[in-house]
Amino acid sequence: MDKLHDYQGITGRMHGVRDKISEKWSEFKEWKNEIPTNQGIGGVVAHFRKPPKLERSLEDYSHVYRQKTRGELVRISAAVMGIEFSYAAETAFVSPTLLKIGVDHQHMTLVWALSPLVGFFVTPILGSVSDRCRYKFGRRRPFILLLSIGVFLGLLLVPNGEDMGYAFGDPRPLPNHTAPLGHRVTAKVANETAPAVPTSSHCWGIFFTILGTVLLDFDADACQSPARAYLLDVTIPEDHARGLSTFTIMAGLGGFMGYGLGGINWDATSIGVALGGHLHATFTLITIIFIICVSYTVTSFKEIPLYLLERDEYQNIQRTQQEAKPDNEYEKITGEECTSYGAVATEIAERHDDLILKPLPVDTKRHGSVPMIPEISSPGSYDNDIQESQNIETRVTLSEYLMSIVYMPHSVRMVCLTNLFCWMAHVCYSLYFTDFVGEAVYGGNPQAPEGSVERELYESGVRFGCWGMSMYSLSCACYSLIIEKLIELYKARKVYIYGLLFYSCGMMMMALTKHPAGVIIFSWTAGVMYSTLFTMPYLLIARYHALSTFAVTTNGETIQSGGVRGLGTDVAIVSSMVFLAQFLLSCCLGTIVSLSGTTTAVVFVASTLAACGALSATQVMYLDL
Repeated sequence: MDKLHDYQGITGRMHGVRDKISEKWSEFKEWKNEIPTNQGIGGVVAHFRKPPKLERSLEDYSHVYRQKTRGELVRISAAVMGIEFSYAAETAFVSPTLLKIGVDHQHMTLVWALSPLVGFFVTPILGSVSDRCRYKFGRRRPFILLLSIGVFLGLLLVPNGEDMGYAFGDPRPLPNHTAPLGHRVTAKVANETAPAVPTSSHCWGIFFTILGTVLLDFDADACQSPARAYLLDVTIPEDHARGLSTFTIMAGLGGFMGYGLGGINWDATSIGVALGGHLHATFTLITIIFIICVSYTVTSFKEIPLYLLERDEYQNIQRTQQEAKPDNEYEKITGEECTSYGAVATEIAERHDDLILKPLPVDTKRHGSVPMIPEISSPGSYDNDIQESQNIETRVTLSEYLMSIVYMPHSVRMVCLTNLFCWMAHVCYSLYFTDFVGEAVYGGNPQAPEGSVERELYESGVRFGCWGMSMYSLSCACYSLIIEKLIELYKARKVYIYGLLFYSCGMMMMALTKHPAGVIIFSWTAGVMYSTLFTMPYLLIARYHALSTFAVTTNGETIQSGGVRGLGTDVAIVSSMVFLAQFLLSCCLGTIVSLSGTTTAVVFVASTLAACGALSATQVMYLDL
């Protein structure tokens, strides 16, 4: 009993530790004896080297072929939430920051035109390059990471551009002087009798802030294309509608929380004091959230590398060639090789009996979405080609993908035109809406002296306009929850057209009423527009690629695509309409406001452009979607 008592106390625990140490020591001696020290350094290195990794096959990517849960779709779409957080910081703080360091209103719209001018030409090229990317980690995620680095640099440069300018030699601001702040555009005329105030030059500060603005605006817009293509690549066609709606929900929630984060008075909190003020606190928190969201997405699901897709495709052709007769070779290839977005093999003929692809009389080679079927020279030389398959390069080159940007089918062209009208209507709201509220609704004047009644009314209107934009982001998330059901009940055509008309009517009512209550109520229609342009164009492009059909006859029969088209390319082309829309509006909207003498013209223009988009949507090919 005395020994048992000892083992239950401190002595017992010490004996237990001794036994564990003895066990570990024995394991170490066994591990040490296994090392072939008598074989020299080469033998030791070979012992510690891990077994070679087996070559990956499609079995390693079985997750691509199954349906995804809502939680998995949320993880895939998390990157767009981080992008929308950065958008909120950009739209809320970039213009006041530029105005503070000396950029006047006349040059403000030109600053916003720099990023669209670059993005309109570069984004489709990036989409084409991503379609042919042979990186082992996939085709989309490397571009998501690359563009995310640009967003990260923009988030660092915008709030710190002025301080970096001081470090490069910009003179410090004069004491007891506060530069008047305004917003992007104004219909008010500055008070010419006001005394001139001395200003200091901020050349370097302006340069770094504009550089950060261009990086932030371009990369945030461009990053959405590979993020959306990544979603379509790692999901099956049955999940595309639900995935795109989840993508839009995450975008709406990101914008809603981003505007809310910027609306908090961080100067009155310990976090704001520690991080250096309201601007630095907001951008620091948004940068952290952006990094977390992007990391959560890129680590979600592995992509199937392009070389594996092409190899698997070639093996399928080999099997088909051996089993099929020469006269029905095309039917078997098209039956077994209809692929969705270069990622998921689907049996189109079984699921879409009404849209069975019919063979063309001349062309015996299927041109669809990536991966493309390599050209077979002749049945006699096929066996020799199989032996050299590792050295055969596909005939689909980057130049052919770039040519597909210029020579696009009528169906894709109409989707792009509709999306252009939609983005122009939405950019009117998102970039210039707070000016409308501050001047037309509240009757303020951004050019009024600091502390005057008109200036205070304008600033109150701008803050109230932010609440309206927060409501539009919330309505975007809410509408995205039901848009998939609406498409099932009423078909995509009605959902697309009536969604645009709903926004057009809402903007018209807001312009006519010019009341704070109307700002909140009719801002919900902007969320419907945002959800629509985030979902419908890409759902249609996905449909075209799933069926490899970009045209139909007058009798409703499908016509097989006769050209090279890639999903990433087409998604990037459609997405690039946001750059063209922003560039066109930046060049002409300021003139429209000046000629009309009121910022209400911005809302009228948005309503008119949305109606044009609805008219264009009637000419879109929906393929029974």
